[in-house]
Amino acid sequence: MTDIHKTGRVTIPTDVDVVPETLELLKRWGADAIRDCDGTDYPEELKSVDAKVYSTYYTTRKDNAWAKANPDEVQQCYIMTGFRTAGDGPLSIPLMQGISAELMEVNTRDDIKRWWEVVDRTTGAPISPDAWRYEDGRVVIDAPEAFHDYTVSFLAYLIWDPVHMYNAVTNDWKDFEHQITFDVRQPKTKKFTMERLRKFIEDHPYVNVIRYTTFFHQFTLVFDELKREKYVDWYGYSASVSPYILEQFEKEAGYRFRPEFIIDQGYYNNQYRVPSKEFKDFMAFQRREVAKLAKEMVDITHELGKEAMMFLGDHFIGTEPYMDEFKSIGLDAVVGSVGNGATLRLISDIPGVKYTEGRFLPYFFPDTFHEGGDPVREAKENWVTARRAILRKPIDRIGYGGYLKLACQFPEFIDYVDSVCGEFRELYDNIKGTTPYCVKRVAVLNSWGRARSWGCHMVHHALYQKQNYSYAGVIEALSGAPYDVKFISFDEVKAAPSVLDGVDVLINVGDGDTAHTGGAVWEDPAVSAAVKKFVYNGGGFIGVGEPSGHQYQGRYLQLSGILGVEKETGFTLGYDKYNWEEHPGHFILADCQGAVDFGEGKKSIYALEGAQVLVQRDKEVQLAVNEFGKGRAVYLSGLPYSFENSRLLHRAVLWSAHSEDQMNLWLSSNYNVDVHAYVKNGKFCVVNNTYEPQSTTVFRGDGSSFQLDLAANEIRWYEI
Repeated sequence: MTDIHKTGRVTIPTDVDVVPETLELLKRWGADAIRDCDGTDYPEELKSVDAKVYSTYYTTRKDNAWAKANPDEVQQCYIMTGFRTAGDGPLSIPLMQGISAELMEVNTRDDIKRWWEVVDRTTGAPISPDAWRYEDGRVVIDAPEAFHDYTVSFLAYLIWDPVHMYNAVTNDWKDFEHQITFDVRQPKTKKFTMERLRKFIEDHPYVNVIRYTTFFHQFTLVFDELKREKYVDWYGYSASVSPYILEQFEKEAGYRFRPEFIIDQGYYNNQYRVPSKEFKDFMAFQRREVAKLAKEMVDITHELGKEAMMFLGDHFIGTEPYMDEFKSIGLDAVVGSVGNGATLRLISDIPGVKYTEGRFLPYFFPDTFHEGGDPVREAKENWVTARRAILRKPIDRIGYGGYLKLACQFPEFIDYVDSVCGEFRELYDNIKGTTPYCVKRVAVLNSWGRARSWGCHMVHHALYQKQNYSYAGVIEALSGAPYDVKFISFDEVKAAPSVLDGVDVLINVGDGDTAHTGGAVWEDPAVSAAVKKFVYNGGGFIGVGEPSGHQYQGRYLQLSGILGVEKETGFTLGYDKYNWEEHPGHFILADCQGAVDFGEGKKSIYALEGAQVLVQRDKEVQLAVNEFGKGRAVYLSGLPYSFENSRLLHRAVLWSAHSEDQMNLWLSSNYNVDVHAYVKNGKFCVVNNTYEPQSTTVFRGDGSSFQLDLAANEIRWYEI
């Protein structure tokens, strides 16, 4: 039974109107840290409490007097207008149509002919700055090419911090001032900010941890005129620009900057776009500059005797935690929001900090905590989903955010979180400091590599998307699976194919011509040959969706020779296809209890001669296997996250690595139940991931087994 009276490793929010409740929950949940939130104040009565105090610190906002006095150093964003088709006469393009005028304001202060770009999207070329003019919120092209499409890429000031806007709209705030975002990278604001930070720390002696939210550049978040989210990219760099920054970039890169490097035809280099050399150069430049400046703030924090914690979100652009520059900042901790297993691992795997913390859902916001709301259900789903990943790589702390007053109106929620806190401490005590048993080393191969570790297919944190859940499910399954997982980029493979040494199974997952599958990178023989050699010499390969999908040299799937499947794109309709016989008795399908769920799946995939089809539907292959040299490959049309699909992926990993004999080691016969072994600590646990009782056979590491019945969500610990 969990000892729920133990304390520590838990952070709770507070506010001036919930002091008694805060003190009660500190005791009840065993919390040892208190935090404030956007829109709350820290109570005077809690300044001497026996708990660590986190103070949210906003480096780029909460000082409108400075922002208004220095309008030239307000943060900026690149934005593109919609497409406009020219007729016979002049073309007038409104800049702010579809964009909230409360959020952005066109920047005409800087040289618009240098920093803006008008592009003929029919030819793909920018037109001469002399061929257009700006007047009254519009760009006018006097002599456009008739019936060509045009867009304008322009700079706009962020006159309302996008996250402050999000919080205000979500919580329906009334009577407040819009917080303006200022640019700490620029000289006047940088000097002011360092002095402001020192003063803040000196004025708050009771604070132990400065929780930076975050540093300097907001991920891309745009609202329309109705204050609806218009465009969001958690990894977006388009709000990290200014002429001051871009001139520095030009000096370092040695070539002239174009707005198109950021605008990218209006796709803004989102994580599905294969990144250009210029965009990768810009990201690397931003990481170096942001790390240098963030280190100055962290050094001040340490000099004044406080810990420095970074929130993985809001203004985190340039502080990608898996890249080398991040370690140089010297942070003590990172905290982030936990939406599922993948976002948990996104936080817990971060190298180079003393501790990591997960902010669990639901946030104590009125969108969940209202009459008729069910915060307990959301909390259960969040905890049970994240727990699989915690058991592979634990975060060091958990916590909640929002308005405590709302949570206190739901006593069953308070009870449930009580049990979560106790269970988390038990997990942590049992597994910290050891690596769980890993049956294989698996690498995800895409254009981003480490930079998007655990964040692949994440458009907006852990939200469901019809077009990507069949791919995101693979990453989610890996987050709680018994593998040593890493993320490798095509650039790394090209530079040194030896990066594949020590990998057992390579995974390439996504739609064709996206950053996740590589697109035109497969035209590079150095990349394609390295991957083929890896498999030919005995490596495993799993391709999901349209792996290596790119039309080139008579093929769409560039690794069709490895995978044993190809996609019919209309160019091979004249070739007959005969390989449709299914092999339902295959090792990979042994745990499937009905039809396999491939999610959105893929149309028009057919098997080549020699491949073995495991599942086809209406003459479209959904699952197939193939031998290539000494190696093996598995093709899947999609794999949404579920316990059954996680087991199917596990079998695919073992089969592709010629390791079927390692199946019944630290395993449960029932795929709703997981087994995690911590051999170094002499412990293992069996965990029921479902909301109902489960029975299973548990296999130990030596192949011996025992029967077990588990209650709903139960976790049971054993000595090895």
